Amino acid sequence: MNDLDAWYTAADKPELVTFGPVHGLGVTGQGEPGGEEYGICVSALYAVAGALPSPHAAPLEGRWWVEDPRPYLEVPRDQWRWHLFLRLPDDLDPAAADRAREDARPSGLAVDRVQLATFTEGRCVQLTHHGHYADEPVSLALLDEYMTEQGLERAGLHHEIYLSDVRESDPAKMHTILRQPVRPVRS
Repeated sequence: MNDLDAWYTAADKPELVTFGPVHGLGVTGQGEPGGEEYGICVSALYAVAGALPSPHAAPLEGRWWVEDPRPYLEVPRDQWRWHLFLRLPDDLDPAAADRAREDARPSGLAVDRVQLATFTEGRCVQLTHHGHYADEPVSLALLDEYMTEQGLERAGLHHEIYLSDVRESDPAKMHTILRQPVRPVRS
């Protein structure tokens, strides 16, 4: 399995994996998933991706966090912060992304918010969540239990890869990779 295939594959039970740097188009915002700000950013992201010389149909990804001391699921969703991301082939010329943003400008969408992004997750725990997004806390609890058993703690942003269309409403067809960068528990 190559790195690209591994990036979009996760077991149904928690597993430990390691990933190097990835490159793509990214946009940052705040607000409820599916809310106005989120929709504006997703539209701009896809407009730029669609203007690439060879449009790349990568799944939408989101890296999430809150700036609040409470557990993130207790924070109102309009306060959630996110980096949305579409992975690009590693060999894509960065100038092609700049040209795509210019080509998408006449769309009137917020394409200036879309930037090239690179990040490295390193060591992570992950699993594939099957079902509605609202049911993710059950899968997240499995990840937390696995991290505790393995002597690991969070070391980065919660990451989701939406393998099914984010507009899908049939829970039987909804599949999301839940990924959490980790490190050994500090004593």
